Amino acid sequence: MIIVTGGAGFIGSCLVASLCARGLDVVVVDRLRDGEKWRNLRRHIPVRVVGPEDLEGLLNDDTLKFEAVFHMGAISTTTARDGDLVWHTNVSLSERLWSWCAQQGVRFFYASSAATYGAADQVALFSDDPALLPTLEPLNLYGWSKQAFDLNVMRALEQARARPPQWAGLKFFNVYGPNEYHKGNMISVVKVKYDEVRLGHPARLFRSDRADIADGQQKRDFIWVGDVVKVMLWLYDNPGVNGLFNCGTGEARTYLDLAHAVCDAAGVKRAVDYIDMPESLRGQYQSFTQADMSRLRAAGYTAPFTSLEDGVLRYVRDHLSKADPYL
Repeated sequence: MIIVTGGAGFIGSCLVASLCARGLDVVVVDRLRDGEKWRNLRRHIPVRVVGPEDLEGLLNDDTLKFEAVFHMGAISTTTARDGDLVWHTNVSLSERLWSWCAQQGVRFFYASSAATYGAADQVALFSDDPALLPTLEPLNLYGWSKQAFDLNVMRALEQARARPPQWAGLKFFNVYGPNEYHKGNMISVVKVKYDEVRLGHPARLFRSDRADIADGQQKRDFIWVGDVVKVMLWLYDNPGVNGLFNCGTGEARTYLDLAHAVCDAAGVKRAVDYIDMPESLRGQYQSFTQADMSRLRAAGYTAPFTSLEDGVLRYVRDHLSKADPYL
């Protein structure tokens, strides 16, 4: 049996779908609330859905035997302001699960984030070398909380404290794909641009807030959610692999590339307008991200990553253009 925290969320529900397809029993720890989030699990029903407030009871239930925890649950809003809540959710809960997995001999996989890299704008600075962790300077509370847990994991290893039999953290870059529809203003740019062009509007992009980067030339490492799930399943299938790894494609692409890919996939003429960046994002906006994937490759991961054009086409064709866009 496998626990997936945040299992009704975007990446979590896509992972649950693949685990269920393998015939594995999955317990989801998440809140469905009163919206449409339950639809993320509609086709891939877990054996149980447990609210985060009941997680301790789940962990203390001696009648249940777990082999792995995929910890995807977090406050992932980059504009979050409640530091106490973010620390409790993103750091303290993660530490509790790490300790429990170490005590119980359960494998532990968790979501970190490319937000930990902050304003780095050189390819060399997007290295997941653990020795560089203390040098990172996240730009927001969310990134800082993910950095805090990454550092705490490294301290636990350095101090030879108890650790899970296998552990891996993944620094997710810009993930897009089905089942993200509940994410509000944190939804992927692909989905936002598709909604704009579908209504006959140009794709709107933020003007650059940096003099050395032209409008539309801000670059991110955009990764198809199916590739993210493949990496997690590969780690699950390779219990000898441990470490903190980037999870991107290794190739930065411009926002203009993305807007053009969305227009092409939607079958509309390429058209882009530029708007001012909101004040709340200025000074906290990553104008460039690109995952250094060398450590994951060195660990043995050989699968190719989906190109931006192919991933956007697949998202639009197989999901966004359908009446039922869920995985």
